Amino acid sequence: MKNKLFEHLTQYGQEHLLTFWESLSDLEQQELATQIEFVDFAQVADLYEHRDDPAESLTLADRATDPPAYKFSTVTDPTPCKSRKPVSFQEAVSAGQEVLHQGKVGAILVAGGQGTRLGFPHPKGMYPVGPVSEATLFQIHFEKVLANSLRYGYPIPFCIMTSPATHNETVDFLEQKNYFGLKKEDVFIFCQGTMPAVSLENGRILLDSKGGMALSPDGHGGMLAAITRKKTDGSSVLDRLRQRGIEYLFYNQVDNPLVRICSPEFLGYHLLSGSELTSQVIRKRFPTDKVGNIVEVDGRLYVIEYSDLPEEVARRTNQDGSLKIWAGSIAVHLFNADLLDRTSKIAASLPFHIARKKVPFIDLATGERIKPEKENAIKFERFIFDLLPSAKNAVVVEVDPPNHYAPLKNAPGSPSDSPETVKRDLSEMYTDWLRKAEAVVDEATPIEISPLFADSPESVGQKIAKGTRFEAPTYLFCSPPHFN
Repeated sequence: MKNKLFEHLTQYGQEHLLTFWESLSDLEQQELATQIEFVDFAQVADLYEHRDDPAESLTLADRATDPPAYKFSTVTDPTPCKSRKPVSFQEAVSAGQEVLHQGKVGAILVAGGQGTRLGFPHPKGMYPVGPVSEATLFQIHFEKVLANSLRYGYPIPFCIMTSPATHNETVDFLEQKNYFGLKKEDVFIFCQGTMPAVSLENGRILLDSKGGMALSPDGHGGMLAAITRKKTDGSSVLDRLRQRGIEYLFYNQVDNPLVRICSPEFLGYHLLSGSELTSQVIRKRFPTDKVGNIVEVDGRLYVIEYSDLPEEVARRTNQDGSLKIWAGSIAVHLFNADLLDRTSKIAASLPFHIARKKVPFIDLATGERIKPEKENAIKFERFIFDLLPSAKNAVVVEVDPPNHYAPLKNAPGSPSDSPETVKRDLSEMYTDWLRKAEAVVDEATPIEISPLFADSPESVGQKIAKGTRFEAPTYLFCSPPHFN
């Protein structure tokens, strides 16, 4: 076996991967051979060769304009958006509710991240963020899907994308929790692929151990390949969804508990604009805000990373003083299933991006594991937003962070995007719902509302008597009925 592997690797200058072959057990040799089998070495070589090519976005920036957009009903900022077709709030909600009642909507949760930055040695979805209940991110998302399934009379299939690092623990956790009330057959758990990290100096793949390559998840854009990958029965997750009549797939990342999964209003803007891919955005706070910029160029939408957007372009303003490039991506999308199927067959739909990182590796001379002090490697990732230019009539929907966006990204004690700020933002939103329902909430009183209890100020008002007072930490919750 070694000779055959050596011959294959030599074609690409990667024969060093067998440096420690004789010291490996039979099982370790087989595992390394399997890793080698699944690597496209020609692709890795090509990516490394073109590592310094300028980003395509640099050629787009000067022609970039603001994208066609709608405003979600909770947005109070009066700055107008341009739209190709006027759609009212009532029209959007009605259209979205219709496809939910018809059972045409599914949801995708990207949950491949670990809680490393949080000091949490588990999948990030298992992190407790409920301001009163300590409900996990997974629980909050699952309850939103269950609540919508019950409300609209159709089970919404929930697709969970894991990574090799989180897959087994995620599966075990969700099984232990009985999928928080969803039926097992309505939960589709699949694992994204990986890409090897290569030396920044010479493009050789790094070893993470004597018997294993340094592999990392292939980015949130890996969802496209993972959801369309054929299983042993010849079908993919996307095939199974389409067999159930699913035409639209809501997509979000696990770290944002404020996201409104399968919102009928969001669905409606997507449907009535004839869009194949609709993305939620927030209005940038200042020109150089560190978010991906969604722009329109020659009638198609693109994302230009903040690091690739020239400052002079970022600072351009309209006559009213508002930013021309204003739409910051928050990684919440709505896809037509047909778009995913079509683009999965076109290799160029999702190009790889280059990221220079510090990656621990095995020293080939000594066999010791080295932790570098500076960037030593290149990782390759795909981003799902790169499907935007392939989509017909793509649009964005502006949302407001207090009601839609509070990502958990940073360690406890950090000034933003930390466990403390996420819990605060959740509690403040729920407090606002209660007050709009004419309840009385004492200042600084932690409040939490389960998605199974209510999902808006209006639904809270149907369950809470006017004048009800909340003066102690309160969690409003309904036991999760199983969807029949």
